[in-house]
Amino acid sequence: MRPWCSTSTVVPDAMRSTLLRTGRRLAIAAAALSLAACSLLKPADKAEEGDKGTATTPAGETATDGREVPTVRLITAQTPAVRTYRKIGARHIYNKYASRIYKGKLPPLVYAVVVVETDIDATGKVVNVTFSRTPSHAPEVAPMIAEMIKAASPLPNPGKLGGHTYVDTWLWDRSDKFQIDSLTQGQRSR
Repeated sequence: MRPWCSTSTVVPDAMRSTLLRTGRRLAIAAAALSLAACSLLKPADKAEEGDKGTATTPAGETATDGREVPTVRLITAQTPAVRTYRKIGARHIYNKYASRIYKGKLPPLVYAVVVVETDIDATGKVVNVTFSRTPSHAPEVAPMIAEMIKAASPLPNPGKLGGHTYVDTWLWDRSDKFQIDSLTQGQRSR
C-alpha cells in the first residue's frame, strides 16, 4: 500500500516555464492593479489650519470643531455617451494643435503619461482642469497640458450630456508632441 503523499507529479520543463511566465505576469498585473488602487484611494489633500483652530478645506468649507472636512471630487461615470464626447473633445484639441500631434505610432517608452480630468459646463466651456496622475520626472508637462486645454475652450457643446467631468490620458513625447488616448495610434513594439 502506497501512502497518498508519496506520489509526486512530474511536470515537463515546457509546462513549468509556461507556468512560471504566467505566474510572473499575474504578479506584475496584481502589482499594477494595487498601485492603481492606491492612487485612486489616496486621501484628499490635508486642510490648512485657520487662525482660530478651525480646519479649512480647499473648497472653503470650515469645520468648527477642529476636525478636517474631507473633500471628494465627483467624476462623471465614463458611460458610452461620455466616452463618445471624450473623443469629440480630443478631436477638437487635435484640430487646435495640429502641428503638436505626434504622427504615427508612439515610441515604446513615452516621456510622460498624464491622466487629465476636464470639467466642462453645459456649453462646453472648460471650467477646471485637474490631474489624477502626473509624472514626477516631468513636472513641466502637466501645466502645459492644462494651458492647452484651457486655450482650446470652449470644447464642442455636450448637448444632453450637459456639464460633466471627463477623464482622458495624454501621452507626451520628448519632442513636446502628444497623442490623447482616445485617439491614439498606439505604440511601436520594441
